[in-house]
Amino acid sequence: MTGGGSVSQRMAEWARDHYLGPLVTLGEWISYQPPKVGGKPAFALTGPSAAAKAPRKHSRTAPVYPAPANLQPIVSPALPDEGVWRVLGTVNGQGAIYGTEMRASSVYSSYVAGIVSMNQSLVRFELHPGAEDPGPVANWHSNTFLPLGTRTGLLATFNSGFKIASSGGGFYLNGATAGTLTAGTASVVYYSDGHIAIGNWNQDPGISMSSNVVGVRQNLHLIVQNGQVPSSVDTNVESSWGATLGGGYYVWRSGIGVTADNRVIFVYGPSLNVRELADMLQRAGAVTAMELDINPEWTDFMYYLPQQGNPPAPEALLPNQAQPADRYYTPASRDFTAAFAR
Repeated sequence: MTGGGSVSQRMAEWARDHYLGPLVTLGEWISYQPPKVGGKPAFALTGPSAAAKAPRKHSRTAPVYPAPANLQPIVSPALPDEGVWRVLGTVNGQGAIYGTEMRASSVYSSYVAGIVSMNQSLVRFELHPGAEDPGPVANWHSNTFLPLGTRTGLLATFNSGFKIASSGGGFYLNGATAGTLTAGTASVVYYSDGHIAIGNWNQDPGISMSSNVVGVRQNLHLIVQNGQVPSSVDTNVESSWGATLGGGYYVWRSGIGVTADNRVIFVYGPSLNVRELADMLQRAGAVTAMELDINPEWTDFMYYLPQQGNPPAPEALLPNQAQPADRYYTPASRDFTAAFAR
């Protein structure tokens, strides 16, 4: 088995690829634990910041980008620093990536989601293939990890969507395709200038093939559209939004969106249902958003702190995520996105 990852992750991938999916699902059902009611998080809502890592380079002509407004916590009373942005990545001394944590439910109050806001004026995005999915079905002209020599300016990495066969769409990168790019499917579109857009394929403006499109990742349907959360997020949760651990609605989930001013929002965390994921993306400003992958083995967000004379040091936004912070420094079985300084 190739592609790195934990032993259980690799075994599950191998089993599903060899027609043993029902056996994997049975094991997940047995191991599923419903979320705990009440309580407080096991860790403080803070972490290392990049704010002091890079001195500000002053320029009379460079635009100054303000930090996004802090978020209103859902649960009251709020915990210290809940919804308060901290700098995760800087470009020329300006905050380019901000992160915070927030609880999605007053019932399951010990579970914390991570929320990220990325400024596309300072950050560019790259889609990378996975060693097993989409696999070596084409020459992607891209690595399945971030080897030494490619990490200059690296700011963040995060997971992609479902296995392509289960995504309801396809995967496109540098002229090659796996699966089928499907009209009406929620899509992240990667452009040659490094920015991304999100929308319904071949239906929304700019969400279609053109000469400046270098990558497309499709997955299910939009969970925020025109600034609203559609009622479909509450319908057929397991069949429409992924086979979850034990059929539970409350599992690790991740999603990505864009704001009206073109920031990219990423949300992930444990014990989330689809509506909670959508609501948190919307609360962070996303006007268009889609679900990415689910379950603990497949959801992660890492940011990278600069080190003098060494590759950037990876940090997991949520310390309880299953994947190690250096996950994408070795070959990944699934595709992923990397964010770099412009």
